[in-house]
Amino acid sequence: MSSSNLAWLRVVGVVIGLCSLAFTACQYDVPITSGPTRKVQDRLLGDWTSADGKEKLKLRSLDDSVYIVYYDGDLFRAYHSDVAETPFATVQDLNSSDRKFAYVIWKLSDDGKNLRLRSVNDKVVPKETKDSATIVALLTKNARNPELFGEEVEFQKEK
Repeated sequence: MSSSNLAWLRVVGVVIGLCSLAFTACQYDVPITSGPTRKVQDRLLGDWTSADGKEKLKLRSLDDSVYIVYYDGDLFRAYHSDVAETPFATVQDLNSSDRKFAYVIWKLSDDGKNLRLRSVNDKVVPKETKDSATIVALLTKNARNPELFGEEVEFQKEK
């Protein structure tokens, strides 16, 4: 598998991670990028269950570049927002009236059965940041900062 495919898969994981890391992750007023930086990755589509079996989500494509995520009765729109050679995803809560965004990163196992997700830490990228250019600058500056991401959540793909 090429490195660009692996990077793409990681971004989709971000989408799923956002949902699983709770609605408090949806806190930004602007997306990372105004539109998708990659197309939908088919390997990420399907039904996923958290490692503890308590959380379930469905990941579908809306079109060739946007995902729809159904998680615990809520809908999210997500797309790849690659920055500094890092596969981020911009995830938007479609159920809330303010439709805030979350930023996540993910890693998909080589066999496509396990997905690990982490959200961006708002102590490194403050939720008060109001423009995408500043968001991109902060993500680029902190791309190698271990404090950039919160704790990891793992999902398994359902058969």
